[in-house]
Amino acid sequence: MQAGNALTISVIIPVFNGGEKFQWCLEELSRTFPQPDEIIVVSDGDTDNSWLVAERFGMRVVRHSTTRGPAAARNTGAELASGDILFFVDADVLVRPSTIGEVVRYFQLDPDLTALIGSYDDEPSQTNFMSQYRNLFHHYTHQISYADASTFWGACGAIRREVFLELGGFDERYTKPCIEDIEFGYRLKEAGYKIRLCRDLYVKHLKKWRVPSVIKTDVFQRALPWTELLLQRSDRMVNDLNLQTVHRLSAGLLCGALGAMAIALWWLPGFSLSMILFAFLFFLNLPVYKFFYDKKGVLFTIKVIPLHWLYYLYSSFAFALGFIEYKCLPVLNQLLRQSRTKEAQDRAPSKPAPPLNSPSS
Repeated sequence: MQAGNALTISVIIPVFNGGEKFQWCLEELSRTFPQPDEIIVVSDGDTDNSWLVAERFGMRVVRHSTTRGPAAARNTGAELASGDILFFVDADVLVRPSTIGEVVRYFQLDPDLTALIGSYDDEPSQTNFMSQYRNLFHHYTHQISYADASTFWGACGAIRREVFLELGGFDERYTKPCIEDIEFGYRLKEAGYKIRLCRDLYVKHLKKWRVPSVIKTDVFQRALPWTELLLQRSDRMVNDLNLQTVHRLSAGLLCGALGAMAIALWWLPGFSLSMILFAFLFFLNLPVYKFFYDKKGVLFTIKVIPLHWLYYLYSSFAFALGFIEYKCLPVLNQLLRQSRTKEAQDRAPSKPAPPLNSPSS
């Protein structure tokens, strides 16, 4: 790969207690052709000796003594890397044998391309319903999003190293898996760089999802910090990925339908209104349900619909909570401080007037 003017590529994998899935990740990387020029594994304070697994595969290992988060781990790997291209892969993701060659080819064919992201495939490894639904929904979202991407993706994302370092890498204030890649992507776009979504660059996600872990991740690691980021950058409400107009309309329709159903306790026509809004919500998302029907059949799709609507519900509440926390509460606290200052000034005793000097006789 280093012959002639070919680009070199460094794969960077942050890992914290990767377990068996991490070993599978490394096994698949060892089968790629051509091989990357180097693979750097950053052990982020793991306690299960994941770093030893990487060493047995002959990969370069860097260890953080404490857990600092995937943002810091990726940055550490990027600083040590020597490749022209940095290719970030999560420890629970499987690449394909052709992945490395495909990434390099994209950059060689388009000299203006700064970064690219891939897509989850449509064959999730975990067989339980929630994992199938979650990973297939991610695949669907990637497949219908714009090729001119609006952000970056740390699970399967590549970028020219000089640009990554120029922008300072990922924000290390995100100390847990969060939206550090989204925030970095926003900075990339603001700097005028080109990010491409390569829908045919597939990787497989090995994560096993259950309802509690999905809601916890979506609310606390996605919706709340993403809301803060959007409010800080008012121009970033782009019509792409999870912020597409259809998602925003769906959230509004669901909240309206539930509100109308509650009103129906006192105003009977509210029930009819709620049914109309639910119908609009269903038909607005018909392409999603057709996708699941084509992949998994009618029974699977019937189970998807309430979960999909639940996603819109808790996402709406999380956005509202984030708006209150990041926009309303600071204003209320400022008004409260001003009010207390004024009250303190009003209660303070007025200073007596200075005595007049007696006229000299």
